Amino acid sequence: MLSEAALAALQAHIGHQFAAGELLLQALRHRSAGTPDNERLEFLGDAILDAIVSEYLYLTYPDVAEGPLTTARAQLVRGDTLAALASSWQLQSALVLGKGERGNGEVRASILAAAVEAIIGAVYLDAGLPAARGVVLALMEQAMASIEPGERQKDAKTRLQEYTQKTLQVLPVYQVCDASGPAHERSFRVSCSVQGVHDQTEGEASSRRIAEQQAAELMLQVLGAA
Repeated sequence: MLSEAALAALQAHIGHQFAAGELLLQALRHRSAGTPDNERLEFLGDAILDAIVSEYLYLTYPDVAEGPLTTARAQLVRGDTLAALASSWQLQSALVLGKGERGNGEVRASILAAAVEAIIGAVYLDAGLPAARGVVLALMEQAMASIEPGERQKDAKTRLQEYTQKTLQVLPVYQVCDASGPAHERSFRVSCSVQGVHDQTEGEASSRRIAEQQAAELMLQVLGAA
């Protein structure tokens, strides 16, 4: 159970002060920890997130066709993107999970992504669509700014693998260099290397998968393919 101070800090990260605090508590509870869990809020938040992102893309790119807009939306709301964004809310240590869901201290990306959607659903129920829109746009500001509908819609690991296969006929190799910190707040440092390339890159995050994406993005820069 989070302390009052921890709940206040979390709401500051989210950018919304809940009138109904029980909604936030439910959004943080995974089904493995009992009921009421966050699955219904996740269902609602998923739809709200899609609507807000769709509205943003529609208004921001008036000359882009439906197909590229759909691809851009999928990139923004995909699980890996949401899991990476969860770190800005410091959700890893705030989630209420059942025994066994923090394997090696790492919370699965799918659980983090679901919690983000559940919190969006909770904000919507607590204060309506304008509040939810404000939270989503603030959370996804950088991700939205980097989106170019029709261009570079694949994640860093996919782009790196395709590039190295095509140009070097090899695959990138990822290795966990270090996993540190207490069980509820682990930090993973992952390296990325490519045969024939002298430089090695590293990423560090609360999730191994996110750290791999960071390392892949840096390797793309090393190769001049970013």
